[in-house]
Amino acid sequence: MTSEPSRQEPGDTTGLTQDAGWEIGVSKTLPLPVDAVWDFIVSPEGVALWLGKGVELPTEKGEEYATDEGVTGELRSYRPGDRVRLTYGTTTLQVAVSASGSGKAVLRFHQEHLGDAVERERQRAHWKAVTAEVVQALGVS
Repeated sequence: MTSEPSRQEPGDTTGLTQDAGWEIGVSKTLPLPVDAVWDFIVSPEGVALWLGKGVELPTEKGEEYATDEGVTGELRSYRPGDRVRLTYGTTTLQVAVSASGSGKAVLRFHQEHLGDAVERERQRAHWKAVTAEVVQALGVS
């Protein structure tokens, strides 16, 4: 059984904030320790899934990157074991891993400064698909 992605109705401002414009967040609780999820997310295999193939994840503030798909950006912050925040084209993307209960981790993708509700829905589908790929690569459900 598959579920249809949620669709925003005309005039719906869900995801519209005063400071960050349109934003989207996707999260998944995983039955793995934070360190295991973090280590994967910042590994070349993990980075290829969420940032792009061939990209080396910057770790110093201000370092730039470019994906094979043409997305460019720069690192805003890197907190080992916790989160990465970077520009992603004209938007800002944060990937975070935090503890949730005994031995579980929550993986979060948060993107802000999206253009409109249509881009928000498109990015929601994108980050859900990325999350599913990460879950599959980690061998969990």
